[in-house]
Amino acid sequence: MKNIYIYLCLAVLVLLASCSPKGKYYKTNKVYTHQADSFARILKSEQPAMLTDSMGMSIPSEWVGTVNFGIRKPAYVIIHYTAQNSLDETERTFTLKRTAVSAHYVIGRDGKVVHMVNDYLRANQAGIGKWGSVIDMNSCSIGIELDNNGEEPFSEPLINSLISLLTKLKKAYSIPTANFIGHEDFAPKRKPDPGPLFPWKRMAEHSFGYWSDDVLELAPDNFDPVIALRLIGYDTSDLNSAIVAFKRHFVQSDIKGKWTQLDLNILYNVYQKY
Repeated sequence: MKNIYIYLCLAVLVLLASCSPKGKYYKTNKVYTHQADSFARILKSEQPAMLTDSMGMSIPSEWVGTVNFGIRKPAYVIIHYTAQNSLDETERTFTLKRTAVSAHYVIGRDGKVVHMVNDYLRANQAGIGKWGSVIDMNSCSIGIELDNNGEEPFSEPLINSLISLLTKLKKAYSIPTANFIGHEDFAPKRKPDPGPLFPWKRMAEHSFGYWSDDVLELAPDNFDPVIALRLIGYDTSDLNSAIVAFKRHFVQSDIKGKWTQLDLNILYNVYQKY
């Protein structure tokens, strides 16, 4: 009986801890606040540049605050899927130091939106890749993770919330239509998300990226698909990966690394929009 009583007490304590008004992510929220405060102190620093010339002599310098400046704004949005099984699992992943990964937003299958990094801060979401001339996408983009394992359709509540969020972000930061892309587009050698099940056509109907027209013109004989991919933004250093990434995004019914005539017609139509 004594052991049973002890187990019951422990169960009650665990239950009370989980129901704490501070929330289960109280500790990680506290770490986030501490780090944000550290960045704020850096931003407020008004130290002049301490420089020396080739002879080791100090170069005169001082701090003069200008009145003409502003905070840097995100210019891209990168869409991901979590490749995990629940919103809760992804929240745990993004609140563990050892994973070293994060995103600005995570959207659950039920449409719940979780904001995890301030839009003006850098999240560890895009990684190594290239889009046009951009190689440090983390420094200029907002990352959105969608609660999806990569093998199932995206839920309607999730997509509705995503459209609402993208509408807000596009307006707030004047993000160009062309700058809503997938992780697969930026990192075709490494990443397949959000994959061929993601409704890019529906996104394009809301001006979040482009989509091909219903009526396609035949690609001309002198059409160079490699140049077209580069003009859109794809890194063609691994051409097969770039073709697959393009087809995951814009074709979706066929994601093999070889061109068909239909693929070329779609590419010819799409690249002219960029």
